[in-house]
Amino acid sequence: MAKKNEFSNEVFSYTNEGFEQIIYFHNKETGLKGITCVHDTRLGPSCGGTRFYNYESEEEALYDVTRLAKGMTYKNAAAGLDIGGCKNVIIGDPKKLKDEAFMRSYGRYIQSLGGRVYTGQDMNMTLKDCEYMDRETDYVSGVLRKGAGSTTILTAKGTYVGMLAAVKEKFGKDNLNDMTIAFQGVGSVVQEMAKYIKENDVRRIYFTDIDEERIKQFKAIFPLAVYVEPDEIYAKKCDIFSPNAIGAILNDDTIPKLRTSIIAGAANNVLKDEDKHGPMLEEKDILYCPDFVINAGGVINVYHEMIGYHEKSAIQTTESIYDRLTEIFKISKEENRPTYKAANILAERRIEKNLKMRGDYVKSRPRFQWNIE
Repeated sequence: MAKKNEFSNEVFSYTNEGFEQIIYFHNKETGLKGITCVHDTRLGPSCGGTRFYNYESEEEALYDVTRLAKGMTYKNAAAGLDIGGCKNVIIGDPKKLKDEAFMRSYGRYIQSLGGRVYTGQDMNMTLKDCEYMDRETDYVSGVLRKGAGSTTILTAKGTYVGMLAAVKEKFGKDNLNDMTIAFQGVGSVVQEMAKYIKENDVRRIYFTDIDEERIKQFKAIFPLAVYVEPDEIYAKKCDIFSPNAIGAILNDDTIPKLRTSIIAGAANNVLKDEDKHGPMLEEKDILYCPDFVINAGGVINVYHEMIGYHEKSAIQTTESIYDRLTEIFKISKEENRPTYKAANILAERRIEKNLKMRGDYVKSRPRFQWNIE
């Protein structure tokens, strides 16, 4: 039997790891059930997508939401945005639960948080879902009335300029001329990126995907591109290996196969174990572009929805991914840190410097203004 003031769960232990708030939410009428984790709001209101997944347990959902929320804090800070990090998970089978009432009830829950949490699409969340939420909340992104469009466009732009930054660092070149690129996954981001790749005289492109339609589409764009089976892509000799599909693909089995100089792609969490597999890439002299930095175009798109969308400004912020990666490479060299750790250092230093900057009293406009009607 638990003694007074002792708890059987470990929820409160997360406060010792820097998490600000964990909220369990439920609507008995619609069956809505999930968890919100706010990791850090020192730079501004928190922003992070909503993942709808049929978790095997609440503990699994809690682990996922906290891990992802922390990642959003670093991602947003490293992108130079004045927002913190959060994540939301909805627990259940999206095919069985989702309808208008369900998504509107979720929108009402987000509205009840008063702007502390701003959310949008992630796994199993569609534009239609966000449109339903938009009827009940001011704090959802990815809806047509806000005019930002698909996050794919800026994700592709950011990934491309990130490649250019890596090529400049590794080879001293300002373009991808004579480069060989291996794409793992050729979905919407890579196909949007194709228009930038075509501006260069690329030597060769290898690619793989498990979707036959995507393979056909990519072949139509690059007729000379060489398709390889999924397991073969790692061993192809190339200048840039670009992961653009699932996470955790750089691991004990795949890293020894790599024959590349640079890793730069739009996939999330590509290192299965950062502390183990990051150093393995260093030992092979492979320059790794931290995924949460290079693929930040999507959240940059969302941020500009939040503050009032202006296309040129959003593009300019996305193009600054080049400068941020250059700064990360500099920290990595000067402080002898792997690039994934240098990216975290960049984010942490930006948060701390901004907090110190606000130490003096200044009467000014609000730090953050929502773009709401």
